[in-house]
Amino acid sequence: MSTTNRGQLATSGNSNGSQNKNNDENAESIIPTVPVKPIGIAKNVSNGKYVFPDIKKEDIWNARMFLKYYGVRDFLDKFLPNELNSLYLYFLIKLLGFESKDRLLVKLVQENVEEKIMPGFEYTYTSIDDPLEKKYTIRLIKDLQKAMNKILSTRMRLLNFYTIDHFATRLLRAKNIIVLTGAGVSTSLGIPDFRSSEGFYSQIKHLGLDDPQDVFNYEIFMKDPSIFYSIANMVLPAKHNWSLLHSFIAMLSQKGKLLRNYTQNIDNLEAYAGIPKAKLVQCHGSFATASCVTCHWSLPGEKIFDNIKRVELPLCPHCYKKRKQLMTAFKRRQEGIIESHDEDDWDPKMDESTIKSYGVLKPDITFFGEALPSKFHRSLKEDISKCDMLICIGTSLKVAPVSEIVNMVPARAPQILINRAPVKHAIFDLSLLGFCDGIAALVTKKCGWEIEHSDWKTYANKNYQLEEREKGTYDVITSA
Repeated sequence: MSTTNRGQLATSGNSNGSQNKNNDENAESIIPTVPVKPIGIAKNVSNGKYVFPDIKKEDIWNARMFLKYYGVRDFLDKFLPNELNSLYLYFLIKLLGFESKDRLLVKLVQENVEEKIMPGFEYTYTSIDDPLEKKYTIRLIKDLQKAMNKILSTRMRLLNFYTIDHFATRLLRAKNIIVLTGAGVSTSLGIPDFRSSEGFYSQIKHLGLDDPQDVFNYEIFMKDPSIFYSIANMVLPAKHNWSLLHSFIAMLSQKGKLLRNYTQNIDNLEAYAGIPKAKLVQCHGSFATASCVTCHWSLPGEKIFDNIKRVELPLCPHCYKKRKQLMTAFKRRQEGIIESHDEDDWDPKMDESTIKSYGVLKPDITFFGEALPSKFHRSLKEDISKCDMLICIGTSLKVAPVSEIVNMVPARAPQILINRAPVKHAIFDLSLLGFCDGIAALVTKKCGWEIEHSDWKTYANKNYQLEEREKGTYDVITSA
Protein backbone atom coordinates (compact mmCIF):
# COMPACT_ATOMS: atom_id res chain seq x y z
CA MET A 1 0.00 0.00 0.00
CA SER A 2 1.35 3.42 -0.90
CA THR A 3 0.40 6.75 0.60
CA THR A 4 1.43 10.36 0.34
CA ASN A 5 -0.06 11.49 3.66
CA ARG A 6 1.62 11.21 6.99
CA GLY A 7 -0.22 9.07 9.56
CA GLN A 8 -2.78 11.07 11.53
CA LEU A 9 -4.81 10.71 14.70
CA ALA A 10 -8.23 9.86 13.31
CA THR A 11 -11.08 11.21 15.44
CA SER A 12 -14.80 11.68 15.15
CA GLY A 13 -17.62 13.36 17.03
CA ASN A 14 -18.97 11.74 20.18
CA SER A 15 -21.92 9.43 19.70
CA ASN A 16 -24.09 11.73 21.81
CA GLY A 17 -24.57 14.19 18.96
CA SER A 18 -27.36 16.27 20.46
CA GLN A 19 -25.45 16.81 23.68
CA ASN A 20 -22.28 17.79 21.81
CA LYS A 21 -24.21 20.23 19.66
CA ASN A 22 -25.69 21.78 22.74
CA ASN A 23 -22.30 22.10 24.39
CA ASP A 24 -20.69 23.51 21.26
CA GLU A 25 -23.36 26.21 21.06
CA ASN A 26 -22.39 27.25 24.58
CA ALA A 27 -18.64 26.98 23.85
CA GLU A 28 -18.35 24.56 26.76
CA SER A 29 -17.96 21.16 25.15
CA ILE A 30 -15.95 19.02 27.53
CA ILE A 31 -16.63 15.51 26.30
CA PRO A 32 -13.50 14.11 24.57
CA THR A 33 -13.67 13.01 20.98
CA VAL A 34 -13.77 9.27 20.26
CA PRO A 35 -11.19 8.10 17.66
CA VAL A 36 -12.66 6.84 14.38
CA LYS A 37 -10.01 4.13 14.38
CA PRO A 38 -6.94 3.21 16.46
CA ILE A 39 -3.55 4.86 16.03
CA GLY A 40 -1.87 4.08 12.74
CA ILE A 41 1.94 4.09 12.52
CA ALA A 42 3.23 3.99 8.97
CA LYS A 43 6.25 1.88 7.94
CA ASN A 44 8.57 2.64 5.05
CA VAL A 45 8.67 -0.61 3.08
CA SER A 46 12.07 0.30 1.57
CA ASN A 47 14.13 1.01 4.67
CA GLY A 48 11.92 -0.48 7.42
CA LYS A 49 11.66 2.78 9.34
CA TYR A 50 8.44 4.02 10.93
CA VAL A 51 6.60 7.37 10.86
CA PHE A 52 4.59 8.55 13.85
CA PRO A 53 1.36 10.55 13.41
CA ASP A 54 1.50 14.27 14.12
CA ILE A 55 0.65 15.27 17.68
CA LYS A 56 -0.96 18.64 18.36
CA LYS A 57 -1.73 20.15 21.76
CA GLU A 58 -5.40 19.40 21.15
CA ASP A 59 -4.54 15.72 20.59
CA ILE A 60 -2.77 15.51 23.96
CA TRP A 61 -5.69 17.18 25.71
CA ASN A 62 -8.19 14.88 24.01
CA ALA A 63 -6.22 11.72 24.84
CA ARG A 64 -5.87 12.73 28.47
CA MET A 65 -9.53 13.66 28.78
CA PHE A 66 -10.59 10.44 27.07
CA LEU A 67 -8.57 8.44 29.60
CA LYS A 68 -10.11 10.32 32.54
CA TYR A 69 -13.62 10.34 31.07
CA TYR A 70 -13.86 6.72 29.90
CA GLY A 71 -11.19 4.90 31.91
CA VAL A 72 -8.10 2.80 31.12
CA ARG A 73 -9.86 -0.10 29.42
CA ASP A 74 -11.75 1.99 26.85
CA PHE A 75 -8.72 4.23 26.33
CA LEU A 76 -6.45 1.34 25.36
CA ASP A 77 -9.20 -0.30 23.33
CA LYS A 78 -9.95 2.80 21.25
CA PHE A 79 -6.40 4.10 20.74
CA LEU A 80 -4.37 0.92 20.20
CA PRO A 81 -4.82 -1.55 17.31
CA ASN A 82 -5.24 -5.28 17.99
CA GLU A 83 -1.84 -5.97 16.51
CA LEU A 84 0.95 -3.67 17.61
CA ASN A 85 4.62 -3.37 18.45
CA SER A 86 6.49 -1.50 21.15
CA LEU A 87 6.53 1.71 19.10
CA TYR A 88 2.78 2.03 19.64
CA LEU A 89 3.35 1.99 23.39
CA TYR A 90 6.08 4.61 23.02
CA PHE A 91 3.83 6.79 20.86
CA LEU A 92 0.90 6.48 23.28
CA ILE A 93 3.12 7.72 26.11
CA LYS A 94 4.00 10.77 23.96
CA LEU A 95 0.33 11.25 23.10
CA LEU A 96 -0.36 11.58 26.82
CA GLY A 97 2.30 14.28 26.99
CA PHE A 98 5.17 12.30 28.50
CA GLU A 99 8.55 10.96 27.40
CA SER A 100 10.48 7.89 28.50
CA LYS A 101 13.40 8.64 30.84
CA ASP A 102 15.44 5.74 29.44
CA ARG A 103 17.90 7.52 27.15
CA LEU A 104 19.04 4.34 25.41
CA LEU A 105 15.46 3.37 24.69
CA VAL A 106 14.71 6.82 23.25
CA LYS A 107 17.84 6.63 21.11
CA LEU A 108 16.82 3.22 19.73
CA VAL A 109 13.35 4.52 18.90
CA GLN A 110 14.80 7.52 17.08
CA GLU A 111 17.04 5.21 15.05
CA ASN A 112 13.95 3.31 13.87
CA VAL A 113 11.72 6.31 13.18
CA GLU A 114 11.95 8.89 10.41
CA GLU A 115 10.50 12.38 10.66
CA LYS A 116 7.93 12.30 7.88
CA ILE A 117 6.54 10.32 4.99
CA MET A 118 8.73 10.83 1.94
CA PRO A 119 7.11 11.22 -1.50
CA GLY A 120 7.73 8.34 -3.89
CA PHE A 121 8.22 5.69 -1.19
CA GLU A 122 5.80 2.92 -0.35
CA TYR A 123 4.39 2.80 3.20
CA THR A 124 2.30 0.23 5.00
CA TYR A 125 0.28 0.24 8.23
CA THR A 126 -0.01 -3.51 8.60
CA SER A 127 3.52 -4.66 9.48
CA ILE A 128 3.78 -5.46 13.21
CA ASP A 129 7.40 -6.60 13.52
CA ASP A 130 9.01 -5.06 16.58
CA PRO A 131 12.31 -3.16 16.16
CA LEU A 132 13.00 -3.18 19.93
CA GLU A 133 14.02 -5.97 22.27
CA LYS A 134 11.48 -7.49 24.66
CA LYS A 135 13.08 -5.82 27.69
CA TYR A 136 12.23 -2.41 26.22
CA THR A 137 8.65 -3.45 25.61
CA ILE A 138 8.34 -4.32 29.29
CA ARG A 139 9.88 -0.98 30.23
CA LEU A 140 7.42 0.84 27.96
CA ILE A 141 4.47 -0.99 29.50
CA LYS A 142 5.60 0.21 32.92
CA ASP A 143 6.14 3.76 31.65
CA LEU A 144 2.70 3.80 30.06
CA GLN A 145 1.15 2.64 33.32
CA LYS A 146 2.91 5.44 35.19
CA ALA A 147 1.77 7.99 32.63
CA MET A 148 -1.85 6.85 32.87
CA ASN A 149 -1.74 6.86 36.66
CA LYS A 150 -0.35 10.38 36.59
CA ILE A 151 -3.17 11.55 34.34
CA LEU A 152 -5.84 9.80 36.40
CA SER A 153 -4.55 11.38 39.62
CA THR A 154 -4.11 14.89 38.19
CA ARG A 155 -6.88 17.22 37.16
CA MET A 156 -6.86 18.69 33.66
CA ARG A 157 -8.01 22.20 32.88
CA LEU A 158 -11.05 22.34 30.60
CA LEU A 159 -10.32 23.95 27.24
CA ASN A 160 -13.51 25.97 26.96
CA PHE A 161 -14.06 27.24 30.49
CA TYR A 162 -11.81 30.14 31.43
CA THR A 163 -13.82 33.37 31.77
CA ILE A 164 -16.28 34.79 34.27
CA ASP A 165 -18.93 34.68 31.55
CA HIS A 166 -18.37 30.93 31.21
CA PHE A 167 -18.80 30.73 34.98
CA ALA A 168 -22.06 32.67 35.01
CA THR A 169 -23.50 30.75 32.05
CA ARG A 170 -22.71 27.40 33.61
CA LEU A 171 -23.88 28.55 37.04
CA LEU A 172 -27.33 29.30 35.64
CA ARG A 173 -27.86 25.70 34.57
CA ALA A 174 -25.84 23.84 37.22
CA LYS A 175 -27.84 21.64 39.57
CA ASN A 176 -25.30 19.90 41.79
CA ILE A 177 -22.68 22.42 42.91
CA ILE A 178 -20.17 21.55 45.58
CA VAL A 179 -18.89 24.65 47.38
CA LEU A 180 -15.70 24.17 49.40
CA THR A 181 -15.01 27.05 51.77
CA GLY A 182 -12.16 28.10 54.02
CA ALA A 183 -11.32 30.89 56.45
CA GLY A 184 -11.22 33.54 53.71
CA VAL A 185 -15.03 33.69 53.57
CA SER A 186 -15.15 35.11 57.11
CA THR A 187 -12.29 37.63 57.06
CA SER A 188 -14.60 40.50 56.08
CA LEU A 189 -16.23 40.00 59.50
CA GLY A 190 -12.93 40.50 61.32
CA ILE A 191 -12.32 36.78 61.87
CA PRO A 192 -8.68 36.09 60.85
CA ASP A 193 -7.71 33.47 58.35
CA PHE A 194 -5.07 30.98 59.39
CA ARG A 195 -2.06 31.02 57.08
CA SER A 196 -1.65 34.51 55.67
CA SER A 197 1.04 36.90 56.92
CA GLU A 198 -1.55 38.53 59.18
CA GLY A 199 -3.48 35.35 59.88
CA PHE A 200 -4.24 33.49 63.07
CA TYR A 201 -1.09 31.37 63.14
CA SER A 202 1.18 34.39 62.76
CA GLN A 203 -0.63 36.05 65.69
CA ILE A 204 -0.02 33.23 68.17
CA LYS A 205 3.75 32.85 67.84
CA HIS A 206 4.04 34.21 71.38
CA LEU A 207 2.73 30.87 72.69
CA GLY A 208 6.11 29.31 71.92
CA LEU A 209 4.71 26.25 70.16
CA ASP A 210 7.00 24.37 67.80
CA ASP A 211 4.23 24.60 65.22
CA PRO A 212 1.39 27.17 65.57
CA GLN A 213 -1.01 24.46 64.37
CA ASP A 214 -0.37 22.67 67.65
CA VAL A 215 -2.87 25.00 69.27
CA PHE A 216 -5.40 22.68 67.60
CA ASN A 217 -3.50 19.50 68.51
CA TYR A 218 -5.73 17.10 70.48
CA GLU A 219 -2.88 15.55 72.43
CA ILE A 220 -1.63 18.98 73.55
CA PHE A 221 -5.18 20.02 74.45
CA MET A 222 -5.55 16.98 76.69
CA LYS A 223 -2.26 17.80 78.42
CA ASP A 224 -3.01 21.49 78.87
CA PRO A 225 -6.34 22.86 77.56
CA SER A 226 -5.44 26.34 78.82
CA ILE A 227 -3.19 26.79 75.75
CA PHE A 228 -6.18 26.59 73.42
CA TYR A 229 -8.41 28.66 75.67
CA SER A 230 -5.80 31.41 75.94
CA ILE A 231 -6.46 32.29 72.28
CA ALA A 232 -9.87 30.73 71.52
CA ASN A 233 -11.53 34.15 71.73
CA MET A 234 -9.60 35.13 68.58
CA VAL A 235 -11.57 32.65 66.47
CA LEU A 236 -14.86 32.86 68.34
CA PRO A 237 -17.69 33.37 65.83
CA ALA A 238 -19.67 36.57 65.71
CA LYS A 239 -23.12 35.42 66.74
CA HIS A 240 -25.73 35.76 63.99
CA ASN A 241 -23.45 37.80 61.75
CA TRP A 242 -22.40 36.44 58.39
CA SER A 243 -20.83 37.73 55.20
CA LEU A 244 -22.29 38.38 51.77
CA LEU A 245 -20.38 35.31 50.60
CA HIS A 246 -22.18 33.11 53.14
CA SER A 247 -25.48 34.47 51.81
CA PHE A 248 -24.31 33.74 48.25
CA ILE A 249 -24.00 30.05 49.16
CA ALA A 250 -27.40 30.15 50.89
CA MET A 251 -28.84 31.65 47.69
CA LEU A 252 -27.45 28.73 45.65
CA SER A 253 -29.24 26.41 48.07
CA GLN A 254 -32.50 28.32 47.77
CA LYS A 255 -32.28 28.06 43.98
CA GLY A 256 -31.87 24.28 44.20
CA LYS A 257 -28.31 24.37 42.88
CA LEU A 258 -26.27 23.52 45.98
CA LEU A 259 -25.37 19.86 46.32
CA ARG A 260 -23.30 20.47 49.46
CA ASN A 261 -21.19 23.10 51.20
CA TYR A 262 -18.07 21.49 52.61
CA THR A 263 -16.61 24.05 54.98
CA GLN A 264 -13.27 23.94 56.77
CA ASN A 265 -14.46 26.73 59.04
CA ILE A 266 -15.36 26.24 62.69
CA ASP A 267 -17.32 29.48 63.16
CA ASN A 268 -20.75 27.99 62.25
CA LEU A 269 -21.60 31.09 60.20
CA GLU A 270 -22.90 28.94 57.33
CA ALA A 271 -25.69 27.70 59.60
CA TYR A 272 -26.44 31.25 60.77
CA ALA A 273 -26.68 32.35 57.12
CA GLY A 274 -29.42 29.81 56.49
CA ILE A 275 -27.62 27.00 54.69
CA PRO A 276 -29.72 23.92 55.55
CA LYS A 277 -28.16 21.35 57.85
CA ALA A 278 -28.61 18.65 55.20
CA LYS A 279 -26.61 20.75 52.72
CA LEU A 280 -23.79 21.59 55.13
CA VAL A 281 -20.76 19.51 56.10
CA GLN A 282 -18.59 21.11 58.77
CA CYS A 283 -15.48 19.13 57.93
CA HIS A 284 -13.51 20.26 60.97
CA GLY A 285 -16.45 20.52 63.34
CA SER A 286 -17.56 23.86 64.77
CA PHE A 287 -18.37 25.97 67.81
CA ALA A 288 -22.04 25.01 67.39
CA THR A 289 -21.76 22.43 70.19
CA ALA A 290 -19.31 21.51 72.94
CA SER A 291 -18.67 18.29 74.85
CA CYS A 292 -16.98 17.21 78.05
CA VAL A 293 -13.75 15.36 77.25
CA THR A 294 -14.34 13.08 80.24
CA CYS A 295 -18.05 12.12 80.34
CA HIS A 296 -18.94 13.39 76.83
CA TRP A 297 -21.91 15.42 78.05
CA SER A 298 -22.92 17.77 75.22
CA LEU A 299 -24.37 21.26 75.22
CA PRO A 300 -24.88 24.17 72.76
CA GLY A 301 -21.56 25.85 72.01
CA GLU A 302 -22.92 29.30 72.85
CA LYS A 303 -23.16 28.21 76.50
CA ILE A 304 -19.38 28.40 76.83
CA PHE A 305 -18.85 31.60 74.82
CA ASP A 306 -18.69 33.75 77.97
CA ASN A 307 -15.97 31.47 79.38
CA ILE A 308 -14.02 31.81 76.15
CA LYS A 309 -14.34 35.60 76.19
CA ARG A 310 -13.08 35.66 79.79
CA VAL A 311 -10.17 33.37 78.78
CA GLU A 312 -11.11 30.71 81.31
CA LEU A 313 -11.66 26.97 81.17
CA PRO A 314 -15.31 25.95 80.77
CA LEU A 315 -15.95 23.01 83.10
CA CYS A 316 -18.52 20.24 83.02
CA PRO A 317 -20.97 20.52 85.95
CA HIS A 318 -21.22 16.73 86.11
CA CYS A 319 -17.45 16.29 86.48
CA TYR A 320 -16.69 19.43 88.51
CA LYS A 321 -16.75 17.84 91.97
CA LYS A 322 -14.49 14.96 90.94
CA ARG A 323 -12.13 17.36 89.15
CA LYS A 324 -11.82 19.49 92.26
CA GLN A 325 -11.01 16.43 94.38
CA LEU A 326 -8.41 15.24 91.90
CA MET A 327 -6.75 18.63 91.62
CA THR A 328 -6.55 18.96 95.41
CA ALA A 329 -5.18 15.45 95.87
CA PHE A 330 -2.64 15.93 93.09
CA LYS A 331 -1.42 19.23 94.50
CA ARG A 332 -0.87 17.60 97.89
CA ARG A 333 1.00 14.71 96.32
CA GLN A 334 3.28 17.18 94.57
CA GLU A 335 3.96 18.85 97.90
CA GLY A 336 4.66 15.48 99.52
CA ILE A 337 1.55 15.69 101.66
CA ILE A 338 -0.56 12.55 101.44
CA GLU A 339 -3.62 12.30 103.60
CA SER A 340 -5.61 9.12 104.03
CA HIS A 341 -8.78 10.48 102.43
CA ASP A 342 -6.78 11.61 99.37
CA GLU A 343 -6.29 7.98 98.40
CA ASP A 344 -10.04 7.62 97.94
CA ASP A 345 -9.98 10.49 95.46
CA TRP A 346 -6.86 9.42 93.64
CA ASP A 347 -6.64 7.18 90.62
CA PRO A 348 -3.14 5.71 90.21
CA LYS A 349 -3.55 5.89 86.43
CA MET A 350 -3.92 9.65 86.63
CA ASP A 351 -1.08 12.03 85.89
CA GLU A 352 -0.82 15.77 85.55
CA SER A 353 -1.88 15.84 81.91
CA THR A 354 -5.01 13.81 82.61
CA ILE A 355 -6.00 16.01 85.55
CA LYS A 356 -5.65 19.32 83.70
CA SER A 357 -8.20 18.25 81.08
CA TYR A 358 -10.48 16.29 83.42
CA GLY A 359 -14.04 17.59 83.09
CA VAL A 360 -13.07 20.33 80.60
CA LEU A 361 -15.65 21.27 77.99
CA LYS A 362 -14.17 21.31 74.49
CA PRO A 363 -15.88 22.87 71.44
CA ASP A 364 -16.72 20.12 68.96
CA ILE A 365 -13.95 21.29 66.66
CA THR A 366 -11.96 18.55 64.95
CA PHE A 367 -8.44 18.94 66.28
CA PHE A 368 -5.36 17.48 64.62
CA GLY A 369 -5.27 13.91 65.85
CA GLU A 370 -9.04 13.48 65.81
CA ALA A 371 -11.08 11.78 63.09
CA LEU A 372 -13.20 13.91 60.81
CA PRO A 373 -16.96 13.68 61.37
CA SER A 374 -18.54 10.60 59.79
CA LYS A 375 -20.86 12.92 57.86
CA PHE A 376 -17.87 14.13 55.83
CA HIS A 377 -17.01 10.69 54.47
CA ARG A 378 -20.63 9.64 54.06
CA SER A 379 -21.63 12.79 52.17
CA LEU A 380 -18.53 12.79 49.98
CA LYS A 381 -19.25 9.24 48.88
CA GLU A 382 -22.75 10.33 47.82
CA ASP A 383 -21.77 13.63 46.20
CA ILE A 384 -18.65 13.10 44.11
CA SER A 385 -20.27 11.41 41.10
CA LYS A 386 -23.16 13.93 41.08
CA CYS A 387 -21.05 17.08 41.14
CA ASP A 388 -21.42 19.29 38.05
CA MET A 389 -19.39 22.24 39.38
CA LEU A 390 -16.87 22.80 42.16
CA ILE A 391 -16.35 26.27 43.64
CA CYS A 392 -13.48 26.65 46.12
CA ILE A 393 -13.66 29.89 48.11
CA GLY A 394 -11.28 31.45 50.61
CA THR A 395 -9.06 28.42 51.10
CA SER A 396 -5.41 27.58 50.53
CA LEU A 397 -6.27 23.86 50.27
CA LYS A 398 -3.42 22.90 52.60
CA VAL A 399 -5.25 20.47 54.91
CA ALA A 400 -6.11 16.94 53.84
CA PRO A 401 -8.41 15.14 53.32
CA VAL A 402 -10.64 18.12 52.51
CA SER A 403 -8.04 19.45 50.06
CA GLU A 404 -8.30 16.20 48.07
CA ILE A 405 -11.86 16.97 46.97
CA VAL A 406 -10.45 18.89 43.98
CA ASN A 407 -8.97 15.62 42.68
CA MET A 408 -12.13 13.59 43.23
CA VAL A 409 -14.89 15.35 41.30
CA PRO A 410 -15.65 14.24 37.72
CA ALA A 411 -13.32 15.52 35.01
CA ARG A 412 -16.24 17.15 33.22
CA ALA A 413 -17.12 19.37 36.21
CA PRO A 414 -15.60 22.87 35.93
CA GLN A 415 -13.59 24.02 38.94
CA ILE A 416 -13.46 27.64 40.06
CA LEU A 417 -11.27 29.29 42.68
CA ILE A 418 -12.34 32.50 44.44
CA ASN A 419 -9.51 33.57 46.70
CA ARG A 420 -7.13 36.38 47.61
CA ALA A 421 -4.16 34.48 46.16
CA PRO A 422 -3.74 31.68 43.60
CA VAL A 423 -3.48 28.07 44.76
CA LYS A 424 -0.56 26.75 42.74
CA HIS A 425 -0.74 23.08 43.74
CA ALA A 426 -4.25 22.64 42.31
CA ILE A 427 -5.51 23.10 38.76
CA PHE A 428 -8.55 25.34 38.33
CA ASP A 429 -10.30 26.24 35.10
CA LEU A 430 -10.98 29.74 36.40
CA SER A 431 -9.28 31.63 39.23
CA LEU A 432 -10.83 34.91 40.38
CA LEU A 433 -8.43 36.62 42.77
CA GLY A 434 -9.66 39.31 45.13
CA PHE A 435 -12.12 39.83 47.97
CA CYS A 436 -14.66 37.02 48.19
CA ASP A 437 -17.70 39.21 48.90
CA GLY A 438 -17.07 41.46 45.90
CA ILE A 439 -16.48 38.55 43.52
CA ALA A 440 -19.67 36.86 44.76
CA ALA A 441 -21.57 40.07 44.05
CA LEU A 442 -20.07 40.37 40.55
CA VAL A 443 -20.95 36.79 39.62
CA THR A 444 -24.45 37.18 41.07
CA LYS A 445 -25.05 40.32 38.98
CA LYS A 446 -23.91 38.51 35.82
CA CYS A 447 -26.48 35.81 36.54
CA GLY A 448 -29.21 38.44 36.96
CA TRP A 449 -29.77 37.46 40.61
CA GLU A 450 -29.78 39.31 43.91
CA ILE A 451 -28.45 38.23 47.29
CA GLU A 452 -30.54 38.64 50.41
CA HIS A 453 -28.02 40.44 52.60
CA SER A 454 -27.79 43.92 54.13
CA ASP A 455 -24.58 44.60 52.16
CA TRP A 456 -25.95 43.53 48.77
CA LYS A 457 -26.65 46.99 47.36
CA THR A 458 -23.29 48.29 48.53
CA TYR A 459 -21.41 45.54 46.69
CA ALA A 460 -23.79 45.47 43.71
CA ASN A 461 -23.16 49.16 43.02
CA LYS A 462 -19.38 48.84 43.01
CA ASN A 463 -17.35 48.76 39.80
CA TYR A 464 -15.32 45.64 39.07
CA GLN A 465 -12.43 45.29 36.66
CA LEU A 466 -10.78 42.02 35.66
CA GLU A 467 -7.07 42.08 34.90
CA GLU A 468 -5.85 38.90 33.23
CA ARG A 469 -2.66 37.35 34.65
CA GLU A 470 -2.83 34.39 32.31
CA LYS A 471 -5.58 32.44 30.59
CA GLY A 472 -8.16 31.57 33.22
CA THR A 473 -6.58 33.64 36.02
CA TYR A 474 -7.83 37.18 36.79
CA ASP A 475 -7.29 39.81 39.45
CA VAL A 476 -10.66 41.28 40.35
CA ILE A 477 -10.19 44.98 41.18
CA THR A 478 -12.96 46.71 43.07
CA SER A 479 -13.68 50.44 43.02
CA ALA A 480 -16.56 52.57 44.27
